[in-house]
Formats: sequence, structure tokens, C-alpha cells
Amino acid sequence: MRIREILQTKGSAVITITPDASVRDLVVLLKEHNLGAVVVSTDGAALDGIVSERDIVRALAVDAAVLSASVSDVMTAGVRTCQLNDSVESLMSTMTDHRIRHLPVVDDDGNLSGIISIGDVVKSTITQLEFERDQLQGYVSG
Repeated sequence: MRIREILQTKGSAVITITPDASVRDLVVLLKEHNLGAVVVSTDGAALDGIVSERDIVRALAVDAAVLSASVSDVMTAGVRTCQLNDSVESLMSTMTDHRIRHLPVVDDDGNLSGIISIGDVVKSTITQLEFERDQLQGYVSG
């Protein structure tokens, strides 16, 4: 299965926030959309960074006043990404090896095409396994 197939099912909409927004605004956005991470983008297409709940918690542990800081102060700028033609298996490997739960999907020009979470990967894997099980049951039942 390819990343493209997951996005066809879940959709390619990406919630973004600008780097100059406050961390307080970020927290509201996370809650409002029930997200674990948000892509940071100045224009909604280019990828400037990503910020997760984990990033916020770590920043809070250092400075409780971080809610007034800018998103750019807590975001991860060196973002790992995947592409539409990447396999789900390679994505799982990247997520496991680097302890990442969200990966932006980019096109050949580096523009955002979607975002994949570990939950999306688990859901697609379960769907694939159920399909294979049904095919095997049909074959055995004949």
C-alpha cells in the first residue's frame, strides 16, 4: 500500500499554523481540531516545520511562560517527510526508527500534499489485514 492510497481515504487537508503565531494559539488549534501535531507554514503550502504536543510539553518543562512565545521557538524545523509514492512499510520504519507520530506528505516540489499519523497507518494496516482475511476465508469456503 502507498501513502497516496491512505490520503485518498482520509483526505489531504492539512491544518497549518504560521511560525509567528503564539504557542497559546497553537494549543487552542490543537484542541479545536483534536490534533497531536500541526504543520508550521507561512503560506499553507511550504513546509517550515512541525510542532507536536510533545514539543509543547518539553518547552513547558523548561519555561512555563512558553505560551507567550512564538511557534517558531518550539517547532521542529528539520522535518522528516514522506511522498505520495512511498510505501506504508517504509513510513512505518521511519516512524519507528525516529519515534515520530506524524509525517507531512510532500510532492516533488516540496509542497504539502497531506499529513499521515501513526493512527492512519494503524487503520490502513487493519483494513488491509481484514481484506486479506476475507479473501482467504472466501478461498477456503470456496
